[in-house]
Amino acid sequence: MDTTLRGVGVSPGVAVGEVRHMGTAVLEPPPKRIPAGEAEREQGRARGAVDAVAADLTARGARAGGEAQAVLEAQAMMAQDPELMTEVERRISDGSTAERGVYDAFASYRELLAGAGEYLAGRVADLDDVRNRIVARLLGVAMPGVPDSDVPYVLVARDLAPADTALLDPALVLGFVTEEGGPTSHSAILARQLGVPAVVALPGAGELDEGTTVAVDGGSGEVFVEPSAEKRAELERAAAARRDAVAASSGPGATSDGHRVPLLANVGGPGDVAAAVEAGAEGVGLFRTEFLFLDDSTRAPSEDRQVEVYRQVLEAFPEGRVVVRVLDAGADKPLDFLTPGDEPNPALGVRGLRILLDHPEVLRTQLRALARAAAGLPVRLEVMAPMVADRTDARAFADACREAGLDAEVGAMVEIPSAALRARPILQEVAFLSLGTNDLAQYTFAADRQVGAVSRLQDPWQPALLDLVAMAADAARAEGKSCGVCGEAASDPLLACVLTGLGVTSLSMGAASIPYVRAELATYTLAQCERAASAARAVDTAEEARSAARAVLSGG
Repeated sequence: MDTTLRGVGVSPGVAVGEVRHMGTAVLEPPPKRIPAGEAEREQGRARGAVDAVAADLTARGARAGGEAQAVLEAQAMMAQDPELMTEVERRISDGSTAERGVYDAFASYRELLAGAGEYLAGRVADLDDVRNRIVARLLGVAMPGVPDSDVPYVLVARDLAPADTALLDPALVLGFVTEEGGPTSHSAILARQLGVPAVVALPGAGELDEGTTVAVDGGSGEVFVEPSAEKRAELERAAAARRDAVAASSGPGATSDGHRVPLLANVGGPGDVAAAVEAGAEGVGLFRTEFLFLDDSTRAPSEDRQVEVYRQVLEAFPEGRVVVRVLDAGADKPLDFLTPGDEPNPALGVRGLRILLDHPEVLRTQLRALARAAAGLPVRLEVMAPMVADRTDARAFADACREAGLDAEVGAMVEIPSAALRARPILQEVAFLSLGTNDLAQYTFAADRQVGAVSRLQDPWQPALLDLVAMAADAARAEGKSCGVCGEAASDPLLACVLTGLGVTSLSMGAASIPYVRAELATYTLAQCERAASAARAVDTAEEARSAARAVLSGG
């Protein structure tokens, strides 16, 4: 009999191939001591290795583009953190070699992150990857990574660093399976961008023997070990039918009976626009403006620079809708000129709109830049605030937009459970809601999106999360206003149908997911989507919700 393993499907599609494991190595250098006279030379070696790794990460990001570029550029900044480099040089001055100084300094910094609350603890994997790359360069050894193979394969790893995932060759890596990670981890987001079937949070993945044939279903999260010929044929038929449906789909998003559901793209800047247009995006549902600010964490970009970048995105959708999220800083996106440095738990502190209200000049400049960028363009500009907790927050943001002379619809993101619970009062102040399901799940379940151990609670199929989505959508319907989803939940084709059934009025996702979601929506009527949504909310676990929705939509 086939053996079936179950993890979390994060990128749809089916891959059948032999297992190849990600190369691993212990990169802890020996605790060798150096004479005082060699400290300056060792410090120079450390700085050179850090700069080389940062340059490599930046170059990888530029080649990958999209979401991957932002992730890798953040890692490059992590490598060159001035405080971290100061700690490396101090340890070398005390007698450590360059490689040992780097290793120990990163270990100290790692402890700080791990103890700074689960949100920042999720960055530990990225930090470890940067450390390994620097130490490997100093030791003169190859960085463990994607295996060499002459034939296509399924990649299996404990987890995948963004630098590895970003440059995977889809012609060679048929799919991947990881033991850790969650549906909104960096690996999951980048897998969807690449269009590679992927399953994460699969217990025992590392125990699969090299060369074993597996079939990976990135939609259901199932991995079939040594599948029978019949099972392989069944999966391949289903995959072929799906590819045909995706290829045949075009035009605006809609259910089979004509209920319109605009399909929008999540972008981080002008570099993401071409892929969104090619995928048929009807506009932008989430323009993450913080990536512009992360270019230099010591000061805000000038108003003119902001105008230049915003206008490039707005011009790409002359007849469409572009929803801009104002700066979302704090927690895992600290900015030296804004973010408090001594918060015990930054994810629950001053972040998002809270920072902007404490620094009104930064918000005012951004809103003025958006007004200038949209001037004379036919695009429908909408602007929303992150981390809105209540009506007071919504009113403060709407007032700031009016004072800046911004001619745009003003909205609020629903990322905090209180905003879903009290959505109607918030809608007295703003014109629309946008659900950020990643953070909404994180705050609802107290489960960090980067921590594999709690990935079941970060699953967007959790019925409690669906209840909150329904509450927000019901409130918007009662007020005659719109309620979209811009979190990663929208990129799951099956879940997109359920969200539509819950009353969500638009879906925004990574560009690569748009054709899959468009094809899936076009298969079912609105009434079928509504029945699937009811079935998903009537059970108790994410797995049951997914199965219940699939049963309804498949006629089971």
